[in-house]
Amino acid sequence: MPLSILIWLPVVVGLVAALLPRSIGPRFAALGSLAALGIAIGLIADYDGATAGLQHVTDQMWIKQLGIHYKLGVDGLNVFLIGLTTLGFAAATVAANFREWERPRLFYFHLLLGETAVLGAFMAQDLALFVMFFDLMLIPFYFLTGQWGQGERRVQATTKLVIYTFVGSLLMLAGAVATGVLSASDGQSISFALSDLRERTLGDGTQQWIFLLFAAAFLVKMPAFPLHGWMPDGYRAMPIEVLAVFSGVLSKVGAYGFLRIVLPTFPDASAHFQDLLLIIALASILYGSVMAFSTTNLRLVAGYSSVAQLGFVTLGIFALNDQGAQGAVLQMVNHGLVVIPLFLIIGLLVRRAGSEDLRDMGGLAFRAPVLATLFVIVALATLAMPGSSNFVGEFMILLGVFQSKLVIACIAFTGVAFAAVYMLRAYIRSMHNRVGPNVQSRELSVGDAVVLVPLVAVILFFAVYPQLALHRGEKSVVASIQPAVEVAK
Repeated sequence: MPLSILIWLPVVVGLVAALLPRSIGPRFAALGSLAALGIAIGLIADYDGATAGLQHVTDQMWIKQLGIHYKLGVDGLNVFLIGLTTLGFAAATVAANFREWERPRLFYFHLLLGETAVLGAFMAQDLALFVMFFDLMLIPFYFLTGQWGQGERRVQATTKLVIYTFVGSLLMLAGAVATGVLSASDGQSISFALSDLRERTLGDGTQQWIFLLFAAAFLVKMPAFPLHGWMPDGYRAMPIEVLAVFSGVLSKVGAYGFLRIVLPTFPDASAHFQDLLLIIALASILYGSVMAFSTTNLRLVAGYSSVAQLGFVTLGIFALNDQGAQGAVLQMVNHGLVVIPLFLIIGLLVRRAGSEDLRDMGGLAFRAPVLATLFVIVALATLAMPGSSNFVGEFMILLGVFQSKLVIACIAFTGVAFAAVYMLRAYIRSMHNRVGPNVQSRELSVGDAVVLVPLVAVILFFAVYPQLALHRGEKSVVASIQPAVEVAK
């Protein structure tokens, strides 16, 4: 039951906030998101990493005729992603309180509905329930981008986002129905519970075409090259607080889906398509790195860097060994922790420079040493500087790929070098050099500091103690990938 409370609390708070007076609703929404964060911290503190099994399980038959369960649970795969989700949405909701919005009560309702959808996707232990929450994510972010986005191309960006993700969702829905029906052979009743599907092995050919349906949906959501076509316009149009949680949290649902559903349920297909997914991951790293280096739009520098970083996550997952998978899970958390404050800082820089173009910035650190310090910490963590938790995650991923595919690991190293170039370029050109033509350099406000300082403190904590996530997640991660690892040997 506590998991149900955590999932549904944000949307209930959003509904109440929508009914409260305009002067109270946003603050109530912020308090509700902080309450969800408090529950998630308690969940992490209570989690027992000594076992690979699910904890805090809720299992009720939902639609008996279709074999759909309302089944929730946490293990080492999702417990820190749940914490990341509540932290990201709490930061975005509090940060949004310091800005003026048109129709603010509806804005916060959609934002908190998005949090419920993401938490549900991470906790669902039934394939149909996962698909429902996965599709639910599209609705609030459609309105958040279309109604509160920026730029003349906002509508076009929203349309492109919906087409890509809706097609991906339909493909996954077809794959989920096929999995439930085709796995119920020899008089067995249909079930979508993930624990049942793992025990009902499908034939090689069936696994392969269903694998492709799920892979397309997850790669669009991440986003991965060449299925990232919605990303540039979408990232330009989203409000910065919405973009922070979209890039920091929603993009992890695709990678999580590979680990939670695809590898345990379709192990033969995962091994069969290992090389294809590794090549897509490598292409994402190289493409994202080159584009992040060549663009001067600061939003897109961070956006394309995310394409590259999630390429590393995919690389770790399909290395199909323990080191790669543990590194991928750690990197999913790390990337979310750095990209959320990164986008919030970009929002502050844009307000001071009056432009998102790096050529219009410069000299912002002149009167803002605290802002410059926070930015450099986040930038160094993003490029996986030794001493940061991102370094540990990337190192484990590359170690895993070295053991699996030596040539791919050697090429992937170029992405590490590119990250140093484009992140340091973005920091130096925005914070130092000549002062931009319309730059108004000023220090953080108290409100900005209230949001950013705790996020950076969490980054520093995981840099010192990444074992917290590694030790608690190890047994669950190994158990999840084991079927595919056995086939790949």
